[in-house]
Amino acid sequence: MRPDKLIAALLILPLSFSLCLAGCESDRAGSASPKAPGEKAPIEIKVAFWGAPDEVNIIAEIISRWQKVHPEIRVRLEHTPYRGYADKLLTRIAGRAAPDIICTEVDLFVTFQSKNVLLDLTPYVGGNPEFDLKDFYPQIIGRFTVDNKLYAVPRDTAPFACVYYNKKLFDEANLPYPTDDWDMDDMLEKAKRLTKIDGEGRVVQYGFYAWAWMNFVYSFGGSLVDDVKDPTECTLNSAESVEALQFYSDLINKYKVQPSTNAMTNLAMGVQGMFMTGRLAMFASGIWETPGLRKIQDFEWDVAMFPKGPNGKRGFGTGGSGYCILKESKHPKEAFEVIKALAGKDAQMALAETGLTQPAIMSIAMSNLWANDGKIPYNKKMLDGAMRYVVYDPFTPVWREAKEMYIIPELELLFGGKKTARQAVAAFINKVNSLIKRQ
Repeated sequence: MRPDKLIAALLILPLSFSLCLAGCESDRAGSASPKAPGEKAPIEIKVAFWGAPDEVNIIAEIISRWQKVHPEIRVRLEHTPYRGYADKLLTRIAGRAAPDIICTEVDLFVTFQSKNVLLDLTPYVGGNPEFDLKDFYPQIIGRFTVDNKLYAVPRDTAPFACVYYNKKLFDEANLPYPTDDWDMDDMLEKAKRLTKIDGEGRVVQYGFYAWAWMNFVYSFGGSLVDDVKDPTECTLNSAESVEALQFYSDLINKYKVQPSTNAMTNLAMGVQGMFMTGRLAMFASGIWETPGLRKIQDFEWDVAMFPKGPNGKRGFGTGGSGYCILKESKHPKEAFEVIKALAGKDAQMALAETGLTQPAIMSIAMSNLWANDGKIPYNKKMLDGAMRYVVYDPFTPVWREAKEMYIIPELELLFGGKKTARQAVAAFINKVNSLIKRQ
């Protein structure tokens, strides 16, 4: 569901909890009555997934209820922390000890699909009343489709399109709240007025924070690569992309409205902590921040759509997740029945009520269970429109390596004020292009 490192950190659970779920909780959810003489033993279906405690509990409850009317199948839930999730599963697959079903996020999907380990689900979905593909957001269906074959059933989608704002700080500054049609100039002006500096020159309140630098690239009319589906070269050296990256850096180093990584470390609190304590007026992220913020009493906040770029352009990175069946599963038919429970309407409605995820089924996303539920954030319905502007990471297994080895180290120098955008991009562009061409 969440590809960025900051997102991944939210999903990491202690190893002891992981082992308990795999060995204890899954047995509770998948337990079946002792079989009578001559009765067939239930077929065991193993499901690998990650998730924070609230999400884990919902999944376990969904399977527990489903199991009561499907005693012929025994579901074993195997929770693994997000960090290292793909590598551990690939190791299990290589050792022929893989689960039947894996949960995948939209970027991890590229890794699994490139290894040719996923089962084509098109024959199972076709004609199935539970999964009319027209009901799903077409963008995430497209992400999970390769050569007209569907390899994952979407459960949720997650545009990086939310700007959370603290209403109290806006009121104190006598500023109007952000609206969905605002632009970068408006955002910067608000961020400047919401940034406060003490008598010693230290920033005690920041106006804005965003980790998704790619949103700026898309909104300025730039791109990461020439073709997301079939990339042949990195395009972060375009004039639009360079301008966007420099603007992002300027938020930190020139305008000083956004905290640097060092500033956040010195403050010894995360982005949510800064936001909730009034040290940060706005921050951009995805809807998954909602459950944590809802727990704070007497705290007024909402969300607006990420601002438009200088020429009115929009674009957001995005997450999202779904379920796949591995080719080596001995029981694909039964595994698909379990996917119907995990990604079907009931499951998406249950997760929607927590505020954690935007359902992949459009009608649920716009229903009273989510967009119109009357719960904070009240403007989350804007994410339906945001789906028109989502851009997925390049569909190549080398992109993850390119980011970690070449792009991110240079961008850290840029965002730290040690390089210009043009210098940073020049340092990695040829290396990234060589890696893409060698795939």
